[in-house]
Amino acid sequence: MVNILFDCPNIDDFYDELKEYFSPGDKVAVVAFSFYDDYVKDEASWETVYGKGVGRCYFETVDSFKPFGIPEDNFSFINYFTDTKESARDKIKNADVIYFTGGLPDRMMDRIEEFDLVDVLMAHKGVVIGYSAGAVIQMREYHLSPDDDYPEFGYYRGIPYVDGFYLEVHYEHKPWQDESIKRVPLERGKPLYVLHTREGGIIVKDGKIKTVGHVDMY
Repeated sequence: MVNILFDCPNIDDFYDELKEYFSPGDKVAVVAFSFYDDYVKDEASWETVYGKGVGRCYFETVDSFKPFGIPEDNFSFINYFTDTKESARDKIKNADVIYFTGGLPDRMMDRIEEFDLVDVLMAHKGVVIGYSAGAVIQMREYHLSPDDDYPEFGYYRGIPYVDGFYLEVHYEHKPWQDESIKRVPLERGKPLYVLHTREGGIIVKDGKIKTVGHVDMY
């Protein structure tokens, strides 16, 4: 199994480092559950964000895989408002790649549990990739530094694909980020990797960690 954790959706910038993990025939299931409650309220508003040919996150996702040769028709987005538990599970079971979008990781986890998807996600043996919220949710436990969405530092529960380290995303030398970088290794006794904004990510293959681009470890 391969877990790919990036800061931003610009995986196409790291084609050489990632090309071995994707093939043109891959089918990609996009778990589009990380949306804001006050922004995506129904099927129509979900379509404006993730809808085929119209949604910002749709293009953001599909376009980032173009260098790897994966065609648009190979993507299936799990729609919170129209998919059933069964159809969502089928999309995951039929996928070679699972992709978690950015946004709110705790709300994404709530919706994954609502759809009873944790077991089928954990049974996946291929590639799992995500950025920002979609990166940290791949961890058994993750932290979030204070920002506009999360005003207080906190620890949260994710999908237990990855354990043994923590991840600071969108690092921009903010004092509250520096405080988290000091705090987390002391409180949890595990290393912390820092992903500088749009500059890199981490690949975990069979438990072995490889950094890509500008990544620091504390």
